[in-house]
Amino acid sequence: MLLTIDVGNTNVTMGVFDGEELIATFRMTTKLQRTSDEYGITIIDLLEHNRISSGWITDIIIASVVPNVMHSLGSALIKYFGVKPLVVESGIKTGVRVATKNPRQIGADRIVDAAAAYELYGGPVIVIDFGTATTYDLVDASGAFVAGVTAPGIRTSAKSLWDSAAKLPEFEIKKPGSILAQETISSMQAGLVYGQIGQTEYIIQHIKSEAGMGDIKVVATGGLGRIIEQETTLIDIYDPMLTLRGMRLIFDKNRMAK
Repeated sequence: MLLTIDVGNTNVTMGVFDGEELIATFRMTTKLQRTSDEYGITIIDLLEHNRISSGWITDIIIASVVPNVMHSLGSALIKYFGVKPLVVESGIKTGVRVATKNPRQIGADRIVDAAAAYELYGGPVIVIDFGTATTYDLVDASGAFVAGVTAPGIRTSAKSLWDSAAKLPEFEIKKPGSILAQETISSMQAGLVYGQIGQTEYIIQHIKSEAGMGDIKVVATGGLGRIIEQETTLIDIYDPMLTLRGMRLIFDKNRMAK
């Protein structure tokens, strides 16, 4: 079985594949102070809770945007699983060619999402990831990653409100019953959700207009992406497991290349 590990700024999201089938997913918070033993034991516990023996894991792939966790995490996987993980980084086969001015600045998660969207849904394609940051990446018909836009994520924007304004309370991120809010929490929900919908539609429209690539498919992922996808006709496909599926595809490409 293949263990895929997506290390994001907020969460570490993991998935287990039995062949092409994703049989389990689980998350842990991203904490810089974890030791290799803490990583190893926690991951094994999560696997066993999902009725998966650690001994069944034969391969591991990691995509990380948090360099400081990689030493402890990599050491844990070698110590507890006896597997040296494949890391998504410069030099491995992904199925997309990064054609931006500085390819090394593109995060591993964005490359994985782009590779998955291109292979699964074709190009040209705009890939939106509603994560800690909301990212919009353009892959052309040939599989070249040609441009990207980065904006604050939905939860990041909400946290900024909570932290910066003492009288504004924390609230559930959801679309309120009406944009005509009459109290504080629904007014914040309206500003956050409708603002994100507007941003999403505006950026998609302008990417399509400036790219001049004709019919461009739009694929979205990320936990809070479902809220936005339900409120716009400009997102064609919502795939919450896009990153994990992309990691499996990249792993298979590199295994075949050996």
